[in-house]
Amino acid sequence: MAEIGPLRATISRGALEANARRGAAQAGTDAVADLRRDAFGHGIETVASALAAAGVRLARVDEPGTAAGVTETDASPTLDSRTLYGLPGGDGAPVMRLAGSVLSLKRLLAGEGVSYNHTHIAERDTRIALVSGGFGQGVARGLGNRVSVEIGGARHPVVGRVAMDVCVVDVGDAPVEPGDEVVYFGGEGPARDALEEWEDATGLTAAELVCALGLRVRREAVA
Repeated sequence: MAEIGPLRATISRGALEANARRGAAQAGTDAVADLRRDAFGHGIETVASALAAAGVRLARVDEPGTAAGVTETDASPTLDSRTLYGLPGGDGAPVMRLAGSVLSLKRLLAGEGVSYNHTHIAERDTRIALVSGGFGQGVARGLGNRVSVEIGGARHPVVGRVAMDVCVVDVGDAPVEPGDEVVYFGGEGPARDALEEWEDATGLTAAELVCALGLRVRREAVA
């Protein structure tokens, strides 16, 4: 089996800047952004830089002196955080893209179970992939048997309970191989808006989900 590696949260500076401009146009020239909780897990330095580039000058922070490029304020945020971070219910493009990788594959026969307590029983012979990402990194336990991930441009269901560092995906006969990228949400492919499915599956808000993930996984800001 391949070594279990950390999930990767890619943060798009371009999407942040575009979303900040859109949110500021809606909120007015004195828009106040919410950068608390390390900018909802997106990284306060990255988000503050994008806000400054977009002309947003005011932000609410947890710790003074952490948001270079913007003026810290105690005022209540007025820029819609759903729009700024590209979350469901807002008017912005997704900012965070969460991805892991396929670790191994095996056949699963009809009648065999998957993961803890066998909450999923195969109805037919199929093939399953063990993929990186579990509740230890913020992939909520409630996602098991409820959501899908993107591999090779197609969606495949997560089956069984989410484990601490991995989860199981039913890939059937799709041309999936160890090392392939697994996209949980974000980006421009079929999993782009999957975060909304996570809200429905867990009862948590998208803000809570991305914050938990962003504070636990490896983050990388890209153009």
